[in-house]
Amino acid sequence: MARTVEFDQHNAIEKALDVFWKKGYNGASMRDLTDAMQINSSSLYNTIGDKHQLFTECIKHYTQKRRIFLEQRAAGAASAVKALEQFFNDVAAVVIKDAHGCFAIKTAFEVSPNDHGIQGLLKEDNDFTHTFLCTLIKKAIKDGEMTDANDADMLADYIISTYTGWYELFLLYRNPIQIKKLADFMAKQLLK
Repeated sequence: MARTVEFDQHNAIEKALDVFWKKGYNGASMRDLTDAMQINSSSLYNTIGDKHQLFTECIKHYTQKRRIFLEQRAAGAASAVKALEQFFNDVAAVVIKDAHGCFAIKTAFEVSPNDHGIQGLLKEDNDFTHTFLCTLIKKAIKDGEMTDANDADMLADYIISTYTGWYELFLLYRNPIQIKKLADFMAKQLLK
């Protein structure tokens, strides 16, 4: 009779996420993953599956955490414009804090071009962020905090494409002041 495998799957996925984040999908070995998760490979295969299934679970976990964080932060903001300003500052803080870059962005370049399942998860995450930003922009326009000449969809696309470039800048130059200035500049340009 097979023995029941007991471990904290949430905690194990967090640890595997950290390995994938640092080493990438291709650079992370099963040994790296099981060592970090503090489980043996048979426990991994019996509960989560293979490396690809684990990677998929890590992406789902990462994007879900981001969604919850964004929704909570926006809910606590005094207005839509304040939520957008906070979003820009939060992105800048994450860019500066996460020395390995954004896990989703790294995955988009490393894995998703050849993996339609992963690409679908990343599109879903991007669609969430786009909708989140559009909702805030439309509310700010409705509340008179932004001009109604703004196209919410285009602005959301612009914001997402702009802050993804901040990761590259920070990886190359490690200049937190530069990233904070870019966040301030974006807020001043878009939220006036």
